[in-house]
Amino acid sequence: MSVKTRAAVAFGLNEPMQIVELDLADPAPGQVMLRMLASGLCHSDLHAMDGKLAQRFPFVPGHEGVGEIIALGQGVTDFAIGEHVIPYLIPECGKCTFCTSGRTNLCVEYRARRNSARSPFSLDGETIAAFMELGTFAEKTVVWADCLVRIPKNAPADHTCCIACGVTTGLGSALIRAKVSPGSSVAVFGAGGVGLSTIEGARLAGAARIIAIDTNPAKEVIARQSGATDFIDPRDIHNIVQHIMEMTGLGVDYAFDCVGHPALARQTLEMTNAAWGVAMCVGVVAEGVEVSVLPTNLYAGRTWTGSLMGGAKRADVRRFVDMYLAGDYSLDHVVSHRLTLDEINRAIEMMKTGESVRSVIVYEG
Repeated sequence: MSVKTRAAVAFGLNEPMQIVELDLADPAPGQVMLRMLASGLCHSDLHAMDGKLAQRFPFVPGHEGVGEIIALGQGVTDFAIGEHVIPYLIPECGKCTFCTSGRTNLCVEYRARRNSARSPFSLDGETIAAFMELGTFAEKTVVWADCLVRIPKNAPADHTCCIACGVTTGLGSALIRAKVSPGSSVAVFGAGGVGLSTIEGARLAGAARIIAIDTNPAKEVIARQSGATDFIDPRDIHNIVQHIMEMTGLGVDYAFDCVGHPALARQTLEMTNAAWGVAMCVGVVAEGVEVSVLPTNLYAGRTWTGSLMGGAKRADVRRFVDMYLAGDYSLDHVVSHRLTLDEINRAIEMMKTGESVRSVIVYEG
């Protein structure tokens, strides 16, 4: 028997979300029902709403959440009612070639759920899609157990929800994918939620110099709080690549594009050390848009690569939660606004304008 839940629904491209009451199906075998505690707003949600990512409409956005398990589907034995969990963007089926390889966090189920027609949500008999089959902008949702990360109940939901995506992507990009080395130099385009966490990851890895690059000068203070040693507004620089080369001598050892722009992706590569530099595309580039580089920028040994959720598997997400609880890094300066579900469109506008660093929807009850 289905239950009712309030949710934020995007009914059309570039339209404000509407708060409506939806029917929520019972969990199928292998699924659980969650009562959401908090959900962060991520640019990926915005990209799905504005067409940068292909997405079925109407849909319930949201993928950066923490919830409490309130019902179990048949066959779910690894989790119990009452436990607090993160529904992680990347599942682990444990059976596909990706999962059994031990070489990647990718899973075939990730691709299957990316823009799935399956959804537990409906309105007047019409299916309402759930972003990534998560849909955490709802007071209750149903997700697959193979994507759940068990977390301690004392983990504050308004902070921990950010670890579900932005924090994990940033920390993982620096610590897992790039494997930033102690004493190295790092440049990061974008001081948003992901960029700040990439900076944090570089700091935790022991980087000696971390250069934050952002067009919003208000981000300098928070970037330095996250570990940046330098801050550059690229609008003040004639040639950002040349400037970084002059600052570092031979270029940075690692560079990250956490914005998702083709020009920045290229500059990220060009500003790295020609022999061993590692450039990483972290931010989401619009589907169908190409990035390019001169082959001569690769011949001497540079690496140009990407990062899917920082290369993190579920165990890594739990490790990042434990690191946060241990005080290895803080999210006090990252979570800038806490709002109710009814205020979600305001949160979206603040994300667009850069007024917020990370807004979090906190659910009542």
